[in-house]
Amino acid sequence: MEAKELRELARTGKNFTTSGLAKGHVQTNVVILPKAHAFDFTLFCIRNPKPCPIVEVFDPGEFVSSIAEDSDIRTDIPEYKIFRNGIFSELSTDIKNIWRSDFVVFLLGCSFTFENELVKNGIELPYFTNKKNVPMFITSLDTKKAGNFSGKLVVTQRWIKKDKIVKAVQSTSRFPNQHGTPIHIGNSEEIGIKDPYKPDFGDPWIPKNPKDYTPMYWACGVTPQLALEAAKIDISITHSPGKMFVTDLKDEDMAVI
Repeated sequence: MEAKELRELARTGKNFTTSGLAKGHVQTNVVILPKAHAFDFTLFCIRNPKPCPIVEVFDPGEFVSSIAEDSDIRTDIPEYKIFRNGIFSELSTDIKNIWRSDFVVFLLGCSFTFENELVKNGIELPYFTNKKNVPMFITSLDTKKAGNFSGKLVVTQRWIKKDKIVKAVQSTSRFPNQHGTPIHIGNSEEIGIKDPYKPDFGDPWIPKNPKDYTPMYWACGVTPQLALEAAKIDISITHSPGKMFVTDLKDEDMAVI
């Protein structure tokens, strides 16, 4: 399906994971919050560019993306997470009924973009082809605070064959606005992950022959969700992990090399 068709499918209320769909199109993480907190959140993103690379920021009250034709950010994401006073409140497939004229939308880069590049370079991503969600872990690494926004860094995990590690680093380095190079390779405990087979979000990925693979970790766009919890603002909205906003941009549009 094309990017526009996926957005239209989400608009009908269909709930699905977007990993592996609309291949070649840029997918983004989403954060929506009141204008009063938009400056501090922008600063948080600038100070933490690996997990929070800004792709687009809407004007207050605007819900149509400039990089997605005929889009509506209030309906075109398969599932939203709603937070009230920093506490997760509910899930929804439509946020029209709670939309406010002071809401500011942030679209942030997503690692689903560089996954296509990894596959092109012969790197296995079993969850990608099996319609599963990438494993995500909360690390012991702190983000850089901005205003009331702070929290631990969240990472995505991919088990890479040892002879493909350099290729994986090179491939993802082309996409700094989609998290870029990994933040850690190897021993998971060094970044506070006690069990690399039990993710905090997403689906576990267990290699058939673990000795042949090394876990690699990239900064993840779920990180802002922890920052929103810490900020305790009256209301904020994000996508659910793995259920992204699909844009009309092509992956190569975001490549720097």
